[in-house]
Amino acid sequence: MIIEIKVPSPGESITEVQIANWLKADGDVVEKDDEIAEIDSDKATLTVAAEDSGKLSIKIQAGETIQVGTVIATIDTSVKPDITPKAAPDTPKVTAAPEAAKQDAATGYAAGKPSPAAAKLLAEKDLTSYDVKGTGRGGRITKEDVMAAPAATATKSKEAISAATVSTPGSRELRREKMSMLRKKLSQRLVSVKNETAMLTTFNEVDMSGIMEIRKKYKDAFKEKHGVGLGFMSFFTKAVCVALKEFPAVNAMIDGEEIVYHDYCDIAIAVSAPKGLMVPVIRNAESKSLAEIESQVIALATKAREGKLSIEEMSGGTFTITNGGVFGSMLSTPIINPPQSAILGMHNIVERPVAVNGKVEIRPIMYVALSYDHRIIDGRESVGFLVRVKQMLEEPVKMLYSGKDPAMKLLEI
Repeated sequence: MIIEIKVPSPGESITEVQIANWLKADGDVVEKDDEIAEIDSDKATLTVAAEDSGKLSIKIQAGETIQVGTVIATIDTSVKPDITPKAAPDTPKVTAAPEAAKQDAATGYAAGKPSPAAAKLLAEKDLTSYDVKGTGRGGRITKEDVMAAPAATATKSKEAISAATVSTPGSRELRREKMSMLRKKLSQRLVSVKNETAMLTTFNEVDMSGIMEIRKKYKDAFKEKHGVGLGFMSFFTKAVCVALKEFPAVNAMIDGEEIVYHDYCDIAIAVSAPKGLMVPVIRNAESKSLAEIESQVIALATKAREGKLSIEEMSGGTFTITNGGVFGSMLSTPIINPPQSAILGMHNIVERPVAVNGKVEIRPIMYVALSYDHRIIDGRESVGFLVRVKQMLEEPVKMLYSGKDPAMKLLEI
């Protein structure tokens, strides 16, 4: 029986995909549910599995763009996988390499080097050592060799010098690769953001002492209670949710001639993946605890790096957070993730001298950046939003409403 393997639909709005890579070769005998191919859409990379066991016959080559529903391979179920263990291959015989030929005397250490008298004569005749064959001991160029060399080779010597001057050691090869559909879509979206929005960026700095003190004091108890580490992303997500409630325009988007406001916070977290930037979404982050946020961040980031994120998990964010600090970035201007209207950029934490109550102290400082669409967000709102995020992060207890021990209530321990 011959079974056709068709391209599944990655999502409602996707009509074509690209065969990114075949995980099995043509003619391989595969088992049911084996992953046989990876396909790229303009939003994600998905895998195609064998629907039954049998011999694989590939119909579409890697790199080709095809319509959803196209038959990309067939499986002949009459051919079953061989489960008999194979014997180890015989150890190949080692054949001794032939003895290298002896070096000619003319290519010794002195080959091509002129004697002092020959060097003087070379200069007088406007020649170089490339123009003269040495007949002296070890291939050295003698005065007689120079005198015997024709002057007509002077032009050739200059060409040799020019070639030697412009030549560059090492490889000069070029390599071309076809862009994946995901990368092409990403590039199109980034250019459209620059062309279609009035994007500006405002900056501030955050003293991370308060958060670092909480992490130092409670990280062990937090992990023991919740089973996940206490990172920075959960604090930033909670701070952003508080600020978004106070500045709703930052959590809104333009739809035609209308502004759409959200009364919920679906926070997208930018994750660097092998195929490109992925932005999975934490739904209703405003109602989640730090532990729930940390768990979701870890789960989504892992799926992104493994290329297993679904379209649904990357759709519908209202605001994005990106952390360039994990790569060592000190300051940057993040690009808005459309159709959203703003994005917060985190950066690395560096100990810096700051003025505290009239005294200079060394504090862990992070620069933060908010890129926003000026068509919908005014300067007062953008600056106010970032200041509010700064206040939440520098005094985490402001994210609380009550409790005998505010830090422990925040961490739910």
